[in-house]
Amino acid sequence: MKLRPVLCCMVVCGLWGACRHILPEAGRKVVAEVHDKYLYEDELQQIIPSGLQAEDSALVVEKYIRKWATDILMYEKAKNNISDMTEIDRLVDEYRKTLTIHQYQQRLVEQYSPQEPQEEEIRSFYERYGGQMIVKENLLKGLFLVVPADAPRMDDVRSWVKKADTESLEQIDKYTLQNAVSYDYFMDNWLPLLTITRKAPFQIVNPAEFLSAHSLAEASDSAHHYFLKISEYCTVGQQEPYDLAREKIIKVLSAQSSGELISQMEQELYQDAVASKDLKIYK
Repeated sequence: MKLRPVLCCMVVCGLWGACRHILPEAGRKVVAEVHDKYLYEDELQQIIPSGLQAEDSALVVEKYIRKWATDILMYEKAKNNISDMTEIDRLVDEYRKTLTIHQYQQRLVEQYSPQEPQEEEIRSFYERYGGQMIVKENLLKGLFLVVPADAPRMDDVRSWVKKADTESLEQIDKYTLQNAVSYDYFMDNWLPLLTITRKAPFQIVNPAEFLSAHSLAEASDSAHHYFLKISEYCTVGQQEPYDLAREKIIKVLSAQSSGELISQMEQELYQDAVASKDLKIYK
């Protein structure tokens, strides 16, 4: 009978201790635990790149678990050794405020931001500031065709590539189905010259001179013959063409509109606070 109070006390203490221990989530497989924090198998699956070998996957998992556990242990150690958390709490509150405002502003912009700038507005911006938009790499428009060195009708192919009109392009399309190694059409898009020179043995000493001197460039090696049609080009240091600068201008004008929207919202909030006397300034 004398043991009964002691046993009762032990049971209560045990239950209290069990309540303090945080149990893992039901239905999820635990792969690691530290300080009542759990790492689950489904979380690890998300960080393993697809197609990775088993040995490499094991290394990735091991490294992740080590980092996960170390972060928790360091955080607990830091909390126990920093007596004054006032500055940290202030920084956390400041970051939370900044993040909340940013999220709200993003939603505001998404909901009320004006439509894409008008073409006239984009043109006007280009005419005013286009001189500051400078090409940083040599660019070209055209087409690039690679055929086997012994491909048939080489003279016809040369003529089609040189003309590059609607009829010639149709002939090239038909020809490439059976004879071409590769065919790139970029008459409507600017492409870096380096993209082409990495694929073909063109001997280029001065890129600007090469582009200005050729409307049709050819090169050969033991296996292939290369045709390059240059319909337009721009070189380093020149002003960006309008069609290249256009997308950048749209982003600038959209950002400007978003900034004006946010500024207007801030001004209205301030004026409303003053009018309703929610804002009081003491002198």
